[in-house]
Amino acid sequence: PVTDQWLSEGPDLTDLPQALKDVTLVEAPSARIEAQAIALVLREAAENGTSAALITPDRILARQVTAALDRWRIEPDDSAGRPLTLSAPGRLLRQVADLIGRHIDGEALITLLKHPLTATGGEDRGPHLRLTRELELHLRRNGPAFPDEDMLQAWGNAQKDDRAAIWVLWLTGVLHALDAADEKSLPDMLAQHVDAAELIAKGPEPLSDSGELWLNAAGEEARKMIDKIALHADAGGDFNPREYSDLFQSILANEIVRIKEPTFPNIMIWGTLEARVQGAEMVILGGLNDGVWPSRPSPDPWLNRKMRQEAGLLLPDRRIGLQAHDFQLAVAAKQVVLTRATRDDEAETVPSRWVNRISNLLTGLGGEATEALEAAKTRGKALVALAEAIDRPGDDQRIPPAPRPSPLPPLAHRPEQLSFTEVERLRRDPYAIYAKRLLNLSAIDPLRQSPDARLRGTLLHEVMARFTTQTMNKQPSEADLMTAADQVMDESVVWPAARRLWRARIARIATPFIAQETQRRASGRVLGVEVDGSLTDDTGMRLYGTADRIDQRHDGTLVLYDYKTGDPPSADQRKHFNRQLPLEAALAEAGAFKDIDPTEVHEIAYLGLGRGLKTAGTSKEAEPDFIAESWQAYQLLLSHFQDPDYGYLSRRAPFQQGIAGDYDHLARFGEWDGSSDPVSEKVE
Repeated sequence: PVTDQWLSEGPDLTDLPQALKDVTLVEAPSARIEAQAIALVLREAAENGTSAALITPDRILARQVTAALDRWRIEPDDSAGRPLTLSAPGRLLRQVADLIGRHIDGEALITLLKHPLTATGGEDRGPHLRLTRELELHLRRNGPAFPDEDMLQAWGNAQKDDRAAIWVLWLTGVLHALDAADEKSLPDMLAQHVDAAELIAKGPEPLSDSGELWLNAAGEEARKMIDKIALHADAGGDFNPREYSDLFQSILANEIVRIKEPTFPNIMIWGTLEARVQGAEMVILGGLNDGVWPSRPSPDPWLNRKMRQEAGLLLPDRRIGLQAHDFQLAVAAKQVVLTRATRDDEAETVPSRWVNRISNLLTGLGGEATEALEAAKTRGKALVALAEAIDRPGDDQRIPPAPRPSPLPPLAHRPEQLSFTEVERLRRDPYAIYAKRLLNLSAIDPLRQSPDARLRGTLLHEVMARFTTQTMNKQPSEADLMTAADQVMDESVVWPAARRLWRARIARIATPFIAQETQRRASGRVLGVEVDGSLTDDTGMRLYGTADRIDQRHDGTLVLYDYKTGDPPSADQRKHFNRQLPLEAALAEAGAFKDIDPTEVHEIAYLGLGRGLKTAGTSKEAEPDFIAESWQAYQLLLSHFQDPDYGYLSRRAPFQQGIAGDYDHLARFGEWDGSSDPVSEKVE
């Protein structure tokens, strides 16, 4: 209503350059740069001994600034404190509450064991961390997905460390402490929670009852919160573990930890309320975007503005007015830095209405006023440039992008054996063979095991092997297939949803599969399943692997089958890359498979057992020379890598460009792409 007065009163404003000489306007391109710029200002104030305060209603920005200040070991005096849920005791209590009554998987167990407060009740935490690392490697390599007492006991007995037995005994005690019935009273559930947390914190060789769980400011606040819950727990009723976890975490989220002795008491972070009664030589007003300062009014689903006014309730304008009052008090400090981010994580931001009005007023006045505004912006741009440069390496520190590797190892060190599947990998990504066979590097398995495509493929092969073995001497039926599937799923799949889904997929293809299987049995007999074979050629290269299934026709010739969890390879893929089955046929004709005499192979077939039953393959009738051609192509491939100037090129011909390889990070893929020229380099 009074904006028009600017036209009459504005020209009377004098000495604006002097008024704005200690005002800086920072318009950062992102929230991270804004926080970095604020941290730089606070760092300079700390170095000069100037009292400085960041005033902002944006707690996320305050946390980002605190994190940025940690670069210089500056701990500000934050009046709002820190959420207890993010402190070390808070995180441990959250983890324990979430694990009560739950099947603990390997990831959750190792995360708990690596918590900084776990096993802090003894003199030395080193043995605990060492055994945790050994257990993690075992779980990654061997599983199971959900460690239990028997598995831990067996693992502990196999360890050479003298402390392993005591450590495993403590760990099994932790698992028992986290076991829970469906429902308990709130006092009992809280007591189990606290007892389990203290057992975890004190460790296997304790000198105290709770380790460092209740120490320092965060631990003291956590203990107070536990006592507060215990005081009123009798009125809580019964809770199951999930309900208790939700209740505890909702209470924990409202608790705050305040550091009693900050390292720099003159460097402060305030909310707008604290700023009303305190002052500092330098004030930084951060987060000056509409929706942050001023904040958006809370939506009222019941009363509109007019109804609230008629009912005598406060209007949203009042809160905006109070925030304007806070801004007016703060901006009158001796030195002022106004900051905002022009973009957040999602879109462009809108400047705070107060920044907008100041900018519009000074721009409209022109002359010295506009120059003063531009000077404030220039000082802000200098801060932004410094914030952007602080993490940018200098010209003398820049590392050039890595070239596309094609290492040239000595011939004497090149692989002397390949599996059937590695032949295709040697065609598509030779660098993977170099890393695996020459550098002896293998991809580490994920700690959290999941029912992924790899496991599904392994289980499907096991189902087919068991089904074929169990029906070797009788006519197979759908019931036999589903019985084998149930046996394998019950033994190896611990995820109920995955077990039912995979069983349903097998049931979907059972009828057409048994119909085809009946025809296969009518034309011959099963010689073997999961048959191992190996052959060393004239060059000394050993080719080895396992054939899924080998049948013998009535005329004495062989048929080789390969199970696929997806679609069978196309004719072009089989011709140029996927020669696994023809190479198996070559070994079969050479008598390289265990307990199978050299015999002519009549046919090879791929059985796709994915969402639908699909078959593909070839035979001597269709392609008389398909085995000889594949063997010649294999020998030609090997001859290339017997050339000392032929390198192991990374990602030579991937099946899809978007598929990541196990060794892409080692090859620095991303610093180069598929169009980059390879750089050969001799390695010793």
